[in-house]
Amino acid sequence: MTTDTSKSAGTQAGSEESPRPQARPGPARRWATIGTAGLALLPLTLLGAAFWAGRLVRPGGDDWCFLPVIRDDGASGMIGKFFLHDNGRIANALLVIAYGAFGVPGHQWFALVSGVLMLGILWALIASALKKAGLTAPRGLALLVGATTAVLFFFASPNPYKAFYWPASSVSHTVAPVLACAAVIPLLRARTRRGRAFALGVAYLAGIFIGTLSEETAVVAFVVLATALLISRWALPGAGRTRTRVWCVVAFAGVAVGTAILYVSPGARARRERFGADSSSMFGPEALTTALREFGHILGTIFTTWQYLGAVAVGVLLGLLVRGGGRGTDGPEGSLRRKPLLLVLAGFLAFLVSGYLCIVVAHPAFGASVVTASRIWGDFLLLLVLLLVGVGALLGRALRGGRRGIRAATAVAAAVACAAACAGLAVPLLQLERQMDVRAQHWDRQDRWLRGQAAKGARVLPYTPVSVSGMGEPFGGHGKRPWPAACVATYYHLDKITYSTRLP
Repeated sequence: MTTDTSKSAGTQAGSEESPRPQARPGPARRWATIGTAGLALLPLTLLGAAFWAGRLVRPGGDDWCFLPVIRDDGASGMIGKFFLHDNGRIANALLVIAYGAFGVPGHQWFALVSGVLMLGILWALIASALKKAGLTAPRGLALLVGATTAVLFFFASPNPYKAFYWPASSVSHTVAPVLACAAVIPLLRARTRRGRAFALGVAYLAGIFIGTLSEETAVVAFVVLATALLISRWALPGAGRTRTRVWCVVAFAGVAVGTAILYVSPGARARRERFGADSSSMFGPEALTTALREFGHILGTIFTTWQYLGAVAVGVLLGLLVRGGGRGTDGPEGSLRRKPLLLVLAGFLAFLVSGYLCIVVAHPAFGASVVTASRIWGDFLLLLVLLLVGVGALLGRALRGGRRGIRAATAVAAAVACAAACAGLAVPLLQLERQMDVRAQHWDRQDRWLRGQAAKGARVLPYTPVSVSGMGEPFGGHGKRPWPAACVATYYHLDKITYSTRLP
């Protein structure tokens, strides 16, 4: 025993006196880092261009009604409007106040601020998952995956203006699911008892916030958390399984509390009465069948959008380039190694169920237009993009055991696919920017004229609809739809606005 101890001590002392030098990355690893960094410039450049185009955003749709309330009644008035009259979404009101308090500049800065925030969350989520799995990756790989995910989530939908640039829609259906993902990061990063307690607190509070922000994102959260609880028995190891289950239960409880607060609010009751959205009408056989048919049309649109293949491609790169992750890994890598096909099937089943339920919940307000109102698809589209990245990662990991030439060819093909997806989104985004520029010029011109005339004492003035990407404007449909004319009149301190076909 003494001899063994002395040998052990001598070994430790020797190792302390002459520590082993860290292995330097080989040429292949250095080239992988260079290639990853270069490829990451493509989605980052596209995001930068999109953020710059945000300066052209002008109020429209619901914003016309939000701005006068914030200006005249302050934050309490906005919260009261949502909670007591509109829909009960208190957290939604807080986010509207966050950008609406700055008026038009708040709308112009929204794309940059929200886009950088969401990119940072997705980047941190990928990096945290890799670290939890005990995997190492070339520098910039987590950023590449996060940026590509963000680009596809923001701009691959049929109407990226409403999904990303229109603040009133983005906070409910684009920002909301990303914020839900942010709640997972403390769980992945927790290493101590205090860290795990912090993760539970964040899960509960984030759940309440999501529950009072977006009904559709809350539905997705319920389904995903329930799925995680069901598959945790075979997907996770012992200690990790228990901690994850506790976290899921706490997060589920938070979302349930937030949803209950929203459901019993006067605003939610008023909204249900307005659209006739009681439980018997929403979940009746005819309504469920109609929603299923509409969801089928939506899936047809989604699965024929080829740019989503970029998510699979970047996942393949992720699976090819990461290293590490032993058999005892207490994290995502260990889960994938156990029953990868079942895990993928469970994820896609959660996507289908949550997406369908989102359409069921949204149908009373949107009616048949739910098929074309792609802005509300964002609540479940982020889950799909992340699943596609996961599928690509599984494919990449499976190909790592092949020949070097096959791995290299696969990596090149995946990089080309990522670049093609970014290029395929860049062209329509450039066209959208031009349309936004035209609208901004017309909007500013009319805004100056209306303010000037109102300052001279005018009480009734003509207004010409100035829309982009199907945005709601007063007198839309060639003057047939007056909403939100009353809100525009209030915004300019007028009694009334009338329909005009010519800009002043």
